[in-house]
Amino acid sequence: MEGGPGPQSGLGYVCHLGVCGYAEATDRQRLLRQRRRAGLLPDLLLLTEHPATYTCGRGTRPEHLHGDARSYARAGIELHEVERGGSATYHGPGQLVGYPIVDLRPRGRDVHNYMRNLEQVLIRTLAGLGIEAGIRPGLTGVWTGGRKVAAIGIHVSQWVTMHGFAINVAPNLAHFRGIVPCGLSGEEVTAIAELVEEPPTVWQLAPRVTRHFAAVFELELELVSWAALESETGA
Repeated sequence: MEGGPGPQSGLGYVCHLGVCGYAEATDRQRLLRQRRRAGLLPDLLLLTEHPATYTCGRGTRPEHLHGDARSYARAGIELHEVERGGSATYHGPGQLVGYPIVDLRPRGRDVHNYMRNLEQVLIRTLAGLGIEAGIRPGLTGVWTGGRKVAAIGIHVSQWVTMHGFAINVAPNLAHFRGIVPCGLSGEEVTAIAELVEEPPTVWQLAPRVTRHFAAVFELELELVSWAALESETGA
């Protein structure tokens, strides 16, 4: 069956990678996407937290970076060029990063709708914490009070997704000053820890994100370990 298990099955996986290096997480996504494309896995969501890292998507221009790999390394921040859309962004401790591996073939092959669904997952998650958030017309991501709290950047190959979203829980916001976030000059960023009195930790937020992801994408998500996924993929 083309694309393997789809929304009609309602089954999917969620896997917590814990703290995972950016390059390693990318390699894992590529492996899983290959297996998803072949129908050997259902749709799934990887959740992780990265060491301090700047990533440059396809829309990054030189003026979006306020340094280079050497200067960033001195500050303890990695720099990676990636195939996702969008410009430069920051990942680091205190930020929950989600990488959905979703087959869009049984979902109408609609990338625009997929992006809007990711935004809804994040908006609903924030609403559950009492934070009113929304989108900006013509842009991708989630804002609250005029400041960006979550970023989205994806890559689609043969209708299967990778990369995804990052929601600021309590990261070092000063690190965003090393870039022009998402290529938007003057963009201000914020975090959940600045918006509520008792913010969750990254891994306390993960079940909330999972619940809303499952609802929006109409999936019943089973929590599995990376070892179990490796076993299923034959890695």
